[in-house]
Amino acid sequence: MDITEKVDLIERPPTEEVVTHDELVDLFKTNSSPKHYIGLEISGFLHLGSLISTGFKINDFVKAGVKCTVFLADWHTLINDKLGGDWEIISKVSKYYHDAFKIVCPEVKIVLGSELYQEKTEYWSELVKFTKHMSLARTMRTLTIMGRSENEEKIDLAKLLYPPMQAVDIHSLDVDIAHAGMDQRKIHMLVREIFPKMKWKVPVAVHHKLLPGLSKPDEGNDSQILGKMSKSDPNSGVFVHNTDDEIKKKISKAWCEEANIQNNPLLEISRHVIFHEFKEMKVERPEKFGGNVSYSDYTQLQKDFEERKLHPGDLKQTVGSYLVKIISPIREKLNLSEEIYDAIKKSY
Repeated sequence: MDITEKVDLIERPPTEEVVTHDELVDLFKTNSSPKHYIGLEISGFLHLGSLISTGFKINDFVKAGVKCTVFLADWHTLINDKLGGDWEIISKVSKYYHDAFKIVCPEVKIVLGSELYQEKTEYWSELVKFTKHMSLARTMRTLTIMGRSENEEKIDLAKLLYPPMQAVDIHSLDVDIAHAGMDQRKIHMLVREIFPKMKWKVPVAVHHKLLPGLSKPDEGNDSQILGKMSKSDPNSGVFVHNTDDEIKKKISKAWCEEANIQNNPLLEISRHVIFHEFKEMKVERPEKFGGNVSYSDYTQLQKDFEERKLHPGDLKQTVGSYLVKIISPIREKLNLSEEIYDAIKKSY
């Protein structure tokens, strides 16, 4: 596989941004198997966005010859009060995340934050040195990566450690490519600003689009970050543990306004999940409604929907069927014990 093919794989949807394209090209010119990282809080049930869309994107990196690491940020989970801040529960749910990503991305390496910090004795000294380059105001502005507002009045001191820890994780893992959803962009920009000052290797940053929730987006809110599929809202997303019938029911109730292609969750799922894994989408419908139709690319599907040639009901039925094909095999392999299920459920 040549460099152009590798770059195309990494830049294909759901990738939304590469900082920068030229740096990515240069990286492959000097390194045929660079190191990648994506960090995840262990914060709840895995869903279509957090596991499947993310996992499919990781597999693009793998196909491009990149050595991929999923970093399970257990200490960050505790700092951000997820799973009740209970370390025992966090450890148990970490195993669930580990198993899930090994199913979707079998070639990926899984690293726990607590293991990294134990092995890298210099981590904490490097963290202190890194924070010397961060002002309190800048730190507050980066709190949005945790799903928190920079204007929060009551915030414990530990949370201010979260952004610099995430940055130093990248250095400690010796990363060439830092990968995350668009909601983590601020931390990667901080890395690219401060790492050169410390003479640390500066990674290329790759950001993928976040899948929107299934409900109608807020008026005037065109941010995919604010309207993203949420682990804490069972109605906003399709979860890996949902049954086939539950998947189809959720999709049937999803917001899908006729001819509206803006922030339409079913079109986004079609583009970033279904077309990522299938060469075509087959829509089955009665002859009186136009008969069956197949789409070999997303552009034509979107065009037909916008021009009212594809009805929301037909799109919903099709998306539901394809998601069952994708999720069902993963659900059957992934053991979600009653103990872990109850522990996650109680934390919401």
